[in-house]
Amino acid sequence: MAKPPSIISSRSGGDIPYVSLEDFCERIDPRVVNRRVFESLINAGAFDCFGRERPALIAGLDRIIGHAQRTQEDSVSGQADIFGGMAAGGSQGLQLPNAAPWLSSEKLRREFEAAGFYLSAHPLDEYQQVLDKMRVQTWAEFSAAVKRGANAGRLAGTITAKQERKTKTGNKMGIIQFSDSSGQFEAVLFSEALAQYRDLLEPGRSVVVTVGAEDRPEGISLRIQTAQSLEDEATRIQKALRLYMRSCEPLNAITPYLAPQNDGQIVSLILIKQNGASEVEIELPNRYRVGPQVASAMKAIPGIVDVEMV
Repeated sequence: MAKPPSIISSRSGGDIPYVSLEDFCERIDPRVVNRRVFESLINAGAFDCFGRERPALIAGLDRIIGHAQRTQEDSVSGQADIFGGMAAGGSQGLQLPNAAPWLSSEKLRREFEAAGFYLSAHPLDEYQQVLDKMRVQTWAEFSAAVKRGANAGRLAGTITAKQERKTKTGNKMGIIQFSDSSGQFEAVLFSEALAQYRDLLEPGRSVVVTVGAEDRPEGISLRIQTAQSLEDEATRIQKALRLYMRSCEPLNAITPYLAPQNDGQIVSLILIKQNGASEVEIELPNRYRVGPQVASAMKAIPGIVDVEMV
């Protein structure tokens, strides 16, 4: 029995690239490229080059798979030949449902789950201004400092894995894997700290931890002393948010992101005049909880020129 064609072999040995989502669906074998494979490809950004948004692709996955299956059935029955075949890229564009955009943290979490590493960015990138204010070290900086004799410090990282085990005495301990822009590192915490921070230290979350460190022959050993949400800390540090726009059209799209909170940020709308020579600033009456993740999402709204946290 002939082996079903793979993604690479469906490109005529790799020489003819896919030109659209429809073209991909019509050339692969859906028995090989099943739902799980499609999800992984979408989450890893494999279809970004076709100009389709990842949330819409996930929301329209049934339509995508159905298109691939119908093309395969037509090919087997010879129906595609009767109608002269399908043009490369598909005779009709696949219509995908509308879907709310993902926060960058969600997009990157899915990338990591699909590929085992971050592809388009790192979750900590949007917090760089806050990390500089907090004087948080990168893993590369801190590990070098430990080699020089340091035994404590403060790190930020996105949690990529978590395990809980029992020690020889029967108490629980946690083993947490982190990633930052300079590399990956591991830290442990024991029963009391684990009970205190268990809910916070979950994969996909970005946190700031204070750690004790010991330089051992097998490598640097880290023990978590305290942990806090990086998003919460960033929201506390940043006092104001400025949204720059050229018209009032983005206002409806902005509203869902503004959650009133008494100790939140001051939000100002900066309307830039057409000639760019002057601006009109409007300060909203309430205070709002707007962290870097939300600010990043608002920056992607059509009509928003820039977002500034101060």
